[in-house]
Amino acid sequence: MAINSALQVDLSGQVCADSLGTRIYSGVGGQMDFVRGAALSEGGRSVIALPATAAGGTVSRISSLLSPGAGVVTTRAHVHYVVTEYGVANLRARSLTERARALIEIAAPQFRQQLAKAAYDDWGLLV
Repeated sequence: MAINSALQVDLSGQVCADSLGTRIYSGVGGQMDFVRGAALSEGGRSVIALPATAAGGTVSRISSLLSPGAGVVTTRAHVHYVVTEYGVANLRARSLTERARALIEIAAPQFRQQLAKAAYDDWGLLV
């Protein structure tokens, strides 16, 4: 089991863990190594755990798209589970629509309607 954190996750499951847009927040870490190691282990799973919001609840950390300039640390193809205080989204082997739906369900409630609209506007998804 590998448990890592993130700064932002988009509706496809891409994970940014080192920058806030173009501003580097932390150094290059080993998140991808742990995620891949867990995936390659018998019965292994990886978890990306993060609070649903930032800035005192005014910003959703689950977003339709990563912020411009944000680096993808873990690709959508490698993410198994994303966890917030609102639940668990299992993204493994899911379609883009299923991923978006699952991530919206674990976003902070005040952002869910906005994320569902953005899923359609940005990705063409009906969630």
